[in-house]
Amino acid sequence: MKTSRALALALVPIAATIACGSAASGGGAGDTVAQVTSSGTGTGTGREGTPVAGTSTTGTSTGGTSTGAGASAGSGTPAANGVAAKPGEPAPPTGTKPIKVSRNPAKPPKVTGVRFAKHTGFDRVVIDLSGPMTGYSVAWTDKLIHDASGDPVGLSGGAYLQVRITPAFAHDNAGASTWKGARQVAANLPNVRHIVNNGDFEGIVSVGLVLARKAGFRVLPQSGPSRIVIDVAH
Repeated sequence: MKTSRALALALVPIAATIACGSAASGGGAGDTVAQVTSSGTGTGTGREGTPVAGTSTTGTSTGGTSTGAGASAGSGTPAANGVAAKPGEPAPPTGTKPIKVSRNPAKPPKVTGVRFAKHTGFDRVVIDLSGPMTGYSVAWTDKLIHDASGDPVGLSGGAYLQVRITPAFAHDNAGASTWKGARQVAANLPNVRHIVNNGDFEGIVSVGLVLARKAGFRVLPQSGPSRIVIDVAH
Protein backbone atom coordinates (compact mmCIF):
# COMPACT_ATOMS: atom_id res chain seq x y z
CA MET A 1 0.00 0.00 0.00
CA LYS A 2 2.95 2.36 0.70
CA THR A 3 4.13 1.79 -2.87
CA SER A 4 0.69 2.77 -4.28
CA ARG A 5 0.65 5.87 -2.08
CA ALA A 6 4.14 6.88 -3.20
CA LEU A 7 3.19 6.41 -6.83
CA ALA A 8 0.11 8.57 -6.39
CA LEU A 9 2.08 11.42 -4.87
CA ALA A 10 4.72 11.16 -7.59
CA LEU A 11 2.02 11.59 -10.21
CA VAL A 12 0.75 14.88 -8.82
CA PRO A 13 3.32 17.08 -10.71
CA ILE A 14 2.13 15.45 -13.95
CA ALA A 15 -1.40 16.58 -13.19
CA ALA A 16 -0.94 20.18 -14.29
CA THR A 17 0.31 19.03 -17.67
CA ILE A 18 -2.58 16.65 -18.19
CA ALA A 19 -5.03 19.33 -17.19
CA CYS A 20 -4.10 21.24 -20.33
CA GLY A 21 -5.29 18.36 -22.50
CA SER A 22 -8.78 18.07 -23.93
CA ALA A 23 -11.55 16.78 -21.67
CA ALA A 24 -14.26 14.59 -23.12
CA SER A 25 -17.68 16.09 -22.70
CA GLY A 26 -20.24 14.56 -20.36
CA GLY A 27 -22.07 13.21 -23.38
CA GLY A 28 -21.42 12.86 -27.09
CA ALA A 29 -23.63 12.20 -30.05
CA GLY A 30 -25.97 9.40 -29.15
CA ASP A 31 -25.00 9.43 -25.48
CA THR A 32 -27.48 9.95 -22.69
CA VAL A 33 -26.41 11.71 -19.51
CA ALA A 34 -28.96 11.60 -16.69
CA GLN A 35 -28.97 12.96 -13.19
CA VAL A 36 -30.58 10.36 -10.95
CA THR A 37 -32.70 11.78 -8.17
CA SER A 38 -31.55 10.63 -4.76
CA SER A 39 -31.24 11.90 -1.24
CA GLY A 40 -27.86 12.36 0.39
CA THR A 41 -24.59 13.69 -0.94
CA GLY A 42 -22.05 12.46 -3.48
CA THR A 43 -18.39 11.45 -3.57
CA GLY A 44 -15.66 10.37 -5.97
CA THR A 45 -12.92 7.67 -6.95
CA GLY A 46 -9.29 6.42 -8.19
CA ARG A 47 -5.46 6.59 -7.93
CA GLU A 48 -4.54 9.54 -10.01
CA GLY A 49 -2.91 12.58 -10.44
CA THR A 50 -4.72 14.70 -13.06
CA PRO A 51 -6.38 18.00 -12.15
CA VAL A 52 -8.70 18.79 -15.03
CA ALA A 53 -10.53 22.03 -15.55
CA GLY A 54 -14.05 20.81 -16.09
CA THR A 55 -17.63 20.96 -14.92
CA SER A 56 -19.67 18.47 -13.01
CA THR A 57 -22.52 16.79 -14.84
CA THR A 58 -25.89 17.46 -13.31
CA GLY A 59 -29.41 17.63 -14.64
CA THR A 60 -30.00 15.89 -17.97
CA SER A 61 -28.12 16.08 -21.23
CA THR A 62 -28.06 14.74 -24.76
CA GLY A 63 -25.54 15.48 -27.46
CA GLY A 64 -23.00 16.75 -24.94
CA THR A 65 -25.04 19.63 -23.48
CA SER A 66 -25.62 19.49 -19.72
CA THR A 67 -28.31 21.32 -17.80
CA GLY A 68 -28.81 21.79 -14.09
CA ALA A 69 -26.84 23.08 -11.14
CA GLY A 70 -23.45 21.94 -9.93
CA ALA A 71 -20.86 23.29 -12.38
CA SER A 72 -17.45 23.46 -10.78
CA ALA A 73 -15.79 26.83 -10.36
CA GLY A 74 -12.71 27.76 -12.36
CA SER A 75 -9.17 28.12 -11.07
CA GLY A 76 -8.75 30.32 -8.06
CA THR A 77 -12.50 30.45 -7.43
CA PRO A 78 -13.65 29.85 -3.85
CA ALA A 79 -15.85 26.78 -3.42
CA ALA A 80 -18.98 26.74 -1.32
CA ASN A 81 -16.90 25.64 1.67
CA GLY A 82 -14.53 28.58 1.24
CA VAL A 83 -11.59 26.55 -0.11
CA ALA A 84 -9.93 28.27 -3.06
CA ALA A 85 -8.56 26.17 -5.91
CA LYS A 86 -4.93 26.40 -6.97
CA PRO A 87 -4.28 27.96 -10.39
CA GLY A 88 -5.25 25.45 -13.06
CA GLU A 89 -7.36 23.35 -10.70
CA PRO A 90 -11.16 23.36 -10.37
CA ALA A 91 -12.76 24.24 -7.06
CA PRO A 92 -13.97 21.38 -4.83
CA PRO A 93 -17.21 19.81 -6.10
CA THR A 94 -20.54 20.58 -4.48
CA GLY A 95 -23.04 18.37 -6.36
CA THR A 96 -24.46 15.54 -4.29
CA LYS A 97 -26.80 13.55 -6.54
CA PRO A 98 -26.01 10.25 -8.32
CA ILE A 99 -24.97 10.41 -11.97
CA LYS A 100 -25.62 7.94 -14.77
CA VAL A 101 -24.24 8.04 -18.33
CA SER A 102 -25.34 5.49 -20.94
CA ARG A 103 -23.07 4.59 -23.86
CA ASN A 104 -22.83 1.53 -26.07
CA PRO A 105 -19.39 1.28 -27.73
CA ALA A 106 -19.00 -1.38 -30.43
CA LYS A 107 -16.06 -2.86 -28.51
CA PRO A 108 -16.31 -2.47 -24.72
CA PRO A 109 -13.10 -1.27 -23.04
CA LYS A 110 -10.98 -3.12 -20.52
CA VAL A 111 -10.62 -1.56 -17.07
CA THR A 112 -6.91 -1.57 -16.24
CA GLY A 113 -6.68 -0.06 -12.77
CA VAL A 114 -7.11 2.96 -10.54
CA ARG A 115 -5.01 5.95 -9.48
CA PHE A 116 -5.63 8.54 -6.79
CA ALA A 117 -4.27 11.74 -5.26
CA LYS A 118 -5.12 14.60 -2.91
CA HIS A 119 -5.88 18.05 -4.31
CA THR A 120 -6.86 21.36 -2.75
CA GLY A 121 -10.25 20.75 -1.17
CA PHE A 122 -10.93 17.39 -2.87
CA ASP A 123 -9.61 13.89 -3.51
CA ARG A 124 -9.30 12.61 -7.07
CA VAL A 125 -9.79 9.02 -8.23
CA VAL A 126 -9.02 8.02 -11.82
CA ILE A 127 -10.24 4.73 -13.30
CA ASP A 128 -8.16 3.85 -16.36
CA LEU A 129 -9.66 2.23 -19.45
CA SER A 130 -8.07 0.54 -22.45
CA GLY A 131 -10.43 1.25 -25.33
CA PRO A 132 -13.25 3.73 -25.97
CA MET A 133 -15.19 5.63 -23.35
CA THR A 134 -18.17 3.67 -22.10
CA GLY A 135 -21.16 4.12 -19.81
CA TYR A 136 -20.96 4.52 -16.05
CA SER A 137 -22.98 5.32 -12.97
CA VAL A 138 -21.89 6.76 -9.64
CA ALA A 139 -24.30 6.44 -6.72
CA TRP A 140 -24.46 6.16 -2.95
CA THR A 141 -24.96 2.78 -1.36
CA ASP A 142 -25.51 1.64 2.22
CA LYS A 143 -22.73 -0.94 1.94
CA LEU A 144 -20.32 -2.41 -0.60
CA ILE A 145 -20.73 -6.02 -1.70
CA HIS A 146 -18.92 -8.22 -4.19
CA ASP A 147 -20.90 -8.66 -7.40
CA ALA A 148 -22.16 -12.17 -8.17
CA SER A 149 -21.38 -13.59 -4.71
CA GLY A 150 -23.14 -10.86 -2.71
CA ASP A 151 -20.50 -11.15 0.01
CA PRO A 152 -19.76 -7.94 1.95
CA VAL A 153 -16.52 -6.16 1.12
CA GLY A 154 -15.77 -5.82 4.82
CA LEU A 155 -14.36 -2.28 4.92
CA SER A 156 -15.94 0.25 7.26
CA GLY A 157 -16.46 3.90 6.42
CA GLY A 158 -18.72 6.87 6.98
CA ALA A 159 -20.16 6.64 3.45
CA TYR A 160 -19.85 4.45 0.36
CA LEU A 161 -19.89 5.41 -3.30
CA GLN A 162 -20.45 2.67 -5.89
CA VAL A 163 -19.11 3.16 -9.41
CA ARG A 164 -20.38 0.81 -12.12
CA ILE A 165 -18.80 0.84 -15.57
CA THR A 166 -20.75 -0.80 -18.39
CA PRO A 167 -20.29 -2.24 -20.88
CA ALA A 168 -16.74 -3.02 -19.76
CA PHE A 169 -14.55 -5.90 -18.59
CA ALA A 170 -11.63 -6.25 -16.20
CA HIS A 171 -10.33 -9.45 -17.86
CA ASP A 172 -9.07 -10.45 -21.30
CA ASN A 173 -10.40 -13.11 -23.67
CA ALA A 174 -8.39 -15.77 -21.83
CA GLY A 175 -9.95 -14.80 -18.50
CA ALA A 176 -6.79 -13.15 -17.11
CA SER A 177 -7.34 -10.01 -15.08
CA THR A 178 -6.52 -6.68 -16.75
CA TRP A 179 -6.80 -4.85 -13.41
CA LYS A 180 -3.28 -3.88 -12.33
CA GLY A 181 -2.44 -4.03 -8.66
CA ALA A 182 -4.43 -5.09 -5.62
CA ARG A 183 -8.22 -5.28 -5.73
CA GLN A 184 -8.37 -3.36 -2.43
CA VAL A 185 -6.21 -0.26 -2.08
CA ALA A 186 -5.79 1.87 1.03
CA ALA A 187 -5.82 5.38 -0.43
CA ASN A 188 -5.74 7.06 3.01
CA LEU A 189 -6.73 10.43 1.54
CA PRO A 190 -8.65 13.03 3.57
CA ASN A 191 -12.01 11.61 2.45
CA VAL A 192 -11.36 8.64 0.14
CA ARG A 193 -9.96 5.98 2.49
CA HIS A 194 -10.15 2.78 0.40
CA ILE A 195 -10.83 1.88 -3.23
CA VAL A 196 -12.11 -1.59 -4.07
CA ASN A 197 -12.59 -3.48 -7.32
CA ASN A 198 -15.72 -5.30 -6.15
CA GLY A 199 -17.03 -6.71 -9.40
CA ASP A 200 -16.32 -7.89 -12.96
CA PHE A 201 -19.51 -9.69 -13.90
CA GLU A 202 -21.71 -9.83 -16.99
CA GLY A 203 -20.17 -6.80 -18.66
CA ILE A 204 -20.20 -4.61 -15.54
CA VAL A 205 -17.04 -3.59 -13.69
CA SER A 206 -17.69 -2.26 -10.18
CA VAL A 207 -15.38 0.01 -8.21
CA GLY A 208 -16.35 0.98 -4.67
CA LEU A 209 -15.11 4.01 -2.77
CA VAL A 210 -15.00 3.89 1.03
CA LEU A 211 -15.25 7.44 2.35
CA ALA A 212 -14.79 9.07 5.71
CA ARG A 213 -18.03 11.04 5.12
CA LYS A 214 -20.53 12.05 2.47
CA ALA A 215 -19.50 15.08 0.43
CA GLY A 216 -19.95 16.76 -2.93
CA PHE A 217 -18.63 14.93 -6.00
CA ARG A 218 -18.29 15.28 -9.77
CA VAL A 219 -17.47 12.91 -12.63
CA LEU A 220 -15.22 13.99 -15.50
CA PRO A 221 -14.88 11.52 -18.40
CA GLN A 222 -11.54 12.01 -20.18
CA SER A 223 -10.11 10.88 -23.51
CA GLY A 224 -6.64 10.19 -24.90
CA PRO A 225 -6.44 7.71 -23.14
CA SER A 226 -9.93 6.97 -21.86
CA ARG A 227 -10.43 7.34 -18.10
CA ILE A 228 -13.17 8.22 -15.65
CA VAL A 229 -12.18 10.92 -13.17
CA ILE A 230 -14.11 11.25 -9.92
CA ASP A 231 -13.49 14.15 -7.55
CA VAL A 232 -14.79 14.00 -3.99
CA ALA A 233 -14.75 17.01 -1.68
CA HIS A 234 -12.94 16.81 1.65
